[in-house]
Amino acid sequence: DWTLVHAGLPPQWDVATALERAHEVEAVLAGPDPAAFLAEMFGGKPGRWHDDLAGQDRLRYIVNAFTRMRYVRADGSLALKPNGAPGTQPDDCLPWYDHPERASRGRSIVFGHWSTLGLHRGPDTICLDSGCLWGGEMTALNLDGPRGRDAVITRVPCPGFR
Repeated sequence: DWTLVHAGLPPQWDVATALERAHEVEAVLAGPDPAAFLAEMFGGKPGRWHDDLAGQDRLRYIVNAFTRMRYVRADGSLALKPNGAPGTQPDDCLPWYDHPERASRGRSIVFGHWSTLGLHRGPDTICLDSGCLWGGEMTALNLDGPRGRDAVITRVPCPGFR
């Protein structure tokens, strides 16, 4: 019953939708010409999900949501530039997990990609990125234990960093 994502889930997607979108990218990567997709993968557009997105724009949005997202706007669009801890973002942005209309609310979601957030325990989300790469800690979660704020966390220092 845990959902593990690299960065987060857009507010418009529930977990079932996220799995469908992940399979779309997986199929392209496993297909005959993944290099064409990879050559066009990077960029910040489109910033908002629409069911009628197609082709490279659709795939780029999916990859951005899963791998780069930290903040979103009230309309659900991705805000990819802000990367500091909550409180440092522009006024029109909020952490993806705090969006009031988040379709994945109530699911236990574990994510990372946000070392400036650090270990974060929300009611239904846990961020495990505590900056090991930057000399912080490596953080692990016991998936067989309690959930939410009672989840069992283990942390070890990472004295060397890159």
